[in-house]
Amino acid sequence: MPKLNVSDLPLHTLEMPRALRELMTRELAESGTAPMPRRSFLKMAGAGGLALGAFPHLASAQADAPAAAGLKPTQQPSAFVQIAPSGEVTVTINRLEFGQGVQTGLPMILAEELDADWSLIRTRNGSSDPAYIDPLFGLHLTGGSNSIKNSFTQYRELGARARAMLVSAAAARWKVDAATLRTQAGQVIAPDGRKLGYGALAESAAALPVPEQVALKNPKDFRLIGRPTTRLDARAKSSGRQDFGIDVRLPGQLTAVVAHPPVFGARLKSVDDSAARAIKGVKAVLRIPGDRGGEGVAVVAEGYWPAKQGRDALKLAWDVSKVEKVDSERQLVDYRALAQTPGPRAFDADMTPLATAPHRLEAEFVFPYLAHAPMEPLNCTVKLSEGRAELWVGTQGPGLDGAAAAAVLGLKPEQVAMHVQTAGGGFGRRFVGSSDYVVEACQIAKAARAAGLDAPIRTLWSREDDIKGGYYRPMHLHRARIGFDERGQVLAWDHVLVGQSITEGTVFGQYQIKNGIDGTATEGLRDPYPVPMRLTVHHPKLNVPVLWWRSVGSTHTAYVMETLIDEIARTTKQDPVAYRMRLFGEKHARHRAALQLAVDQTGYGKRQLAAGRAWGVAVHESFSTVVAYVVEASVKDGQPVLHRATAGVHCNLAVNPRSVEAQVQGAALMGLSMCLPGAAITLKDGEVQQSNFGDFPVPRITDMPQIAVHVVPSADPPTGMGEPGLPPLAPAFANAIASLTGKPLRELPFRLA
Repeated sequence: MPKLNVSDLPLHTLEMPRALRELMTRELAESGTAPMPRRSFLKMAGAGGLALGAFPHLASAQADAPAAAGLKPTQQPSAFVQIAPSGEVTVTINRLEFGQGVQTGLPMILAEELDADWSLIRTRNGSSDPAYIDPLFGLHLTGGSNSIKNSFTQYRELGARARAMLVSAAAARWKVDAATLRTQAGQVIAPDGRKLGYGALAESAAALPVPEQVALKNPKDFRLIGRPTTRLDARAKSSGRQDFGIDVRLPGQLTAVVAHPPVFGARLKSVDDSAARAIKGVKAVLRIPGDRGGEGVAVVAEGYWPAKQGRDALKLAWDVSKVEKVDSERQLVDYRALAQTPGPRAFDADMTPLATAPHRLEAEFVFPYLAHAPMEPLNCTVKLSEGRAELWVGTQGPGLDGAAAAAVLGLKPEQVAMHVQTAGGGFGRRFVGSSDYVVEACQIAKAARAAGLDAPIRTLWSREDDIKGGYYRPMHLHRARIGFDERGQVLAWDHVLVGQSITEGTVFGQYQIKNGIDGTATEGLRDPYPVPMRLTVHHPKLNVPVLWWRSVGSTHTAYVMETLIDEIARTTKQDPVAYRMRLFGEKHARHRAALQLAVDQTGYGKRQLAAGRAWGVAVHESFSTVVAYVVEASVKDGQPVLHRATAGVHCNLAVNPRSVEAQVQGAALMGLSMCLPGAAITLKDGEVQQSNFGDFPVPRITDMPQIAVHVVPSADPPTGMGEPGLPPLAPAFANAIASLTGKPLRELPFRLA
C-alpha cells in the first residue's frame, strides 16, 4: 500500500461506514499496482489514429508491443493522450474541473513537453480508473489546491514520453538518429527541413515502448507554461454551451427529488403519499435510507417540476426525539463555557509573562457555520443494468464515490463506471467521506428498479436542499490573551479554539488528529509570526455535519491572526506593513516578497487616499502559497464598503497567470462573502433557518471591489492556487474598517453596531 501522506492536505472524510472504509483502503492499496496494457499506444476504433487515452483497464493488450516496465498507471501516456490523424491532441485531466482551470492548466503542462500545437489541444474528463489518482496521495481527489502542484511533474513527464515515442517513430521512418531531430508545434523536424505531423506518426509510434526516463525542458525554454492563456472552456461557459452534471440527459431518464428530515438524522413516523402519487408525471414515491442514520422520501417523476410538486404534496411526520436538536444561541453559550476549561494543547509556551506585560489584549472571535452554496446544486445520475452501474456526477473523489456506490448497490468497484462531469463549483462539498448525495442517488436507483422502474434516474437537489442539506464549515470560537511590550514584541499569547473536528471518526483522522487536536482546525495559527503561543483546542461533538470549506482552517485562523497582529501594531503606533516585515525576519522571504509586491503596486504609504477611506493589510500562507492583500475601504450608511483590493501572490511558477488571476479574484469574492450581513448558517431546535440566497446572501456585482492581482516571478515548482486567495481578504477588509472606526471587528459576518 502506498504511503498516504496528508500532513499538509486538508482533505477529510465524515462518518465513513466500515464497509466503505474497507473499499477505500482497497482502492488505495491497488492504485499503485493496477495493471496497464502492454501496448502503450492504442488505435482509435474506426479512426485510424493514435489513442493514448482509452481506459487502460478496458483496453486489450497486444502481445507484440513492448511493455512499459516499471511505470505506474499514473505515468503511462496511454491513459492521458490521444492523437488523431488530423493532429488533434486530446488530453485527459485527472481532476474535476469545477471552475479552477485545470482543464487548461494540466494540458498546458503536458503540451509544453510534447511540443504540441496549442490550437489543436482538446481535453476530456477522467474517471475512477487507477491511472487518474493523485500521484502523491494515492487516491482520486480534487482538493487541497493540489491539482497543478501534485501533477506538475507527472504531466510534464507524460508529455515528454509521448514526444520521445513520436520522435523515435519519425527516426525509424527516415532512418536517421533520433538525436538529430527536433519537435515544434506538433511536428517532428529533420535537420534537412523535412517534417512529419504527429497525426501522421501516431500509428507507427503505437508499436514502440514507453521510455521510463525522459529529459524535461529547462524552464527558460518554456513556450506555453508561464504564458497568460485563455481557458479552453471559456467560450463554452460564456456562451452557455458547457454541459455540467445537472445537464445529463439519457434516453428514458427520470428525475428524483428527496424530502430530507428537518433535523439531521431524524427518521419517519408516517408517510402519506397519496396526493403526490396523483400528480401527473410522478412515477414512484420511495422511502429510502438517509444520511447520518436518518431517512428520506424520494419522488421520482418525468422531470424536475412534477417531482418537486410531488414532494411538496407529501404529508410526512418525523420522529426527532432520538436526535440532538442543535440551537445556535445555546451553542455559543456552551462554546464559551468550554473555552474556560482545560483541554489538549498544540503549543505550550510559558504564559508567566502575561501578568507583567506592559500591554495586554484580550479578544473573542466568533465564526458561524457556512454553506458551500455552489452555483450548480448537487446532482447525480445513475443507470443500472445487470451486474453493472454507471454514474454521471461532478465529483471531487470519483474513486471514493464509486466505492460508495458499489457498496450500496452490492457490486464490485470495477462494476461501477464513473463518468466525471464538469461541475459548477464545489468548494469542498463534492468530496464527502460519506458520499451522501451519491449514496442517496444510488439508493433511489436501487429502490426504483425494485419497484419496476427500469430507467436512468437523475437525483437533483434544489438550492434549498443544498443550503439546508448539511456539511457546513464548522462554527468556531477563538479566545486570545496577549501580552506585548512597547515595540510590539509578543511576550505571551494564550489562545483557545473551540470547534468541531472535520476529520474525527474518518479515514483521515489518523493523519490529522494528534493529541486529540485536528490539525485542519489549527492550520494557519501562529506561523509565520515568532510568537510564544499556548494553544488549547476543544472539539465538541454536535449533530451538525461539517466539512472543509474553501481554504479550510485558514478561513478563521487567518482572520484571527491578521486582525490581532494589526491591533498590536496600532496599539504600539507602528505601521502594520513595517511591523509585519520586522516579524517575518529573514526566514519568510516569500511572505516578504508577496507583501512588498502588493504594497508597491498600490502606493501604500505614499499615495493619499480619498477622504473617509483607509488602508487595510493582511498576509497569509495556505496550501504552500502566500497571498498578501492591500485594500481600500470605507464605511457608508453604517456598513463597511470594500473599494479596491490588490493582491501580491507567491505561488512559485504560475503555469497560467491568467488562471491565477481568476482564482484570486474568485477567492477574494468568496472571502468577501464571509463579511456580508446574513452570511451565516444558524440552527433553531435542530433545524437550519436559512434556505436560499434571500437569507444566505452571496455578494452581488455591486459588492465586488476592483481587484488587481500581481504574481511574484519564480521558476520553482508551482504551489497550490485554488484556495490561498481567500483567507487574507476578510482580515485586510476588517483592518481597514478598524483603522477608520478604532474598533476591531471580531465577529463574522461584520457587525459595526
